[in-house]
Amino acid sequence: MAIEINLNPSARKKSRSTSSSSSKFDFGATMGSVTSKFKDPWLLVAIAGVALGLLGAFGQWFLQERAETDLIARERVAVQDSARYAAVVAQRRAAEAQRDSINRQIEVIKQLDGNRFVWPHILDEVSRALPTYTWITSVAQSSRAIAAPTVAVGDSAPPAPALGIRLIGITVDVQALTIFMKNLEASPFLQNVNLAVSEVALVEGKQVTEFTLDVQYSKPDPSVIRTVPLSVAVR
Repeated sequence: MAIEINLNPSARKKSRSTSSSSSKFDFGATMGSVTSKFKDPWLLVAIAGVALGLLGAFGQWFLQERAETDLIARERVAVQDSARYAAVVAQRRAAEAQRDSINRQIEVIKQLDGNRFVWPHILDEVSRALPTYTWITSVAQSSRAIAAPTVAVGDSAPPAPALGIRLIGITVDVQALTIFMKNLEASPFLQNVNLAVSEVALVEGKQVTEFTLDVQYSKPDPSVIRTVPLSVAVR
C-alpha cells in the first residue's frame, strides 16, 4: 500500500476551484448573448408581429364568443315570443271566424225580418187602392225575388228581379179599373202595374169586367215607413 503526501496543497485547491468554476452556468454571458440578439431590429419587429397576432386572435375569439352568447340569448327570446304570438294569432283567427259566423247569421235574420212584412204591406196597399164597385178574387205570387249576386268592390251589381204579384178581380165600371191601376202605381210598395187580361164576363146574371193585373213589389224608402212601439198589457 502506497501512501502519497501532498507537499503543495494550494495547487489542489486551485485546481478544484478551477474545475468548480468551469462547471457553473455563465448567466451573464448568456444574457449578454440574448441582449446582443435583441439589438437586431428585424427580430424585434417579428416578435412584435407575433405578439400582436396573438393579441388580435384572442380579441377576435373573445368578440365572437360574446356575439355567439348574445345570438343564443336573442334566439331563445325570439322562440318564446314566436310561441306566444302564435297563440295570440290563433286566438285572433278564432275570434274573427266567430265574428264572421255571427255576421252571417245576423244578415240572414235581417233578410228574414225584412221580408216578413212584405205581404202584409202588399195586401194593405191593394185594399187601400181598391175603388168602389171593384172586388179582388185572387192575389198570388207570380215570380220570386232573387237576391243580386255578390260582386267585387267597385263593380256595379246587376239589379235583382222584383217580387211579382198577380191580381185577379172584377169591376162593374171600366173607369174604376183605371182608377185602381193608378192607385196601385202611386203606392210606394208597388210598381210596374200592367193590365194582362181584361174581358167581359157574366156573374150572377150581371155583366162585369174581369181583369188580371201584374204588379211588382217595390222596396220603399225608409222615410215612408211608419213604425209604432209594441205595447203589451200586463195584468
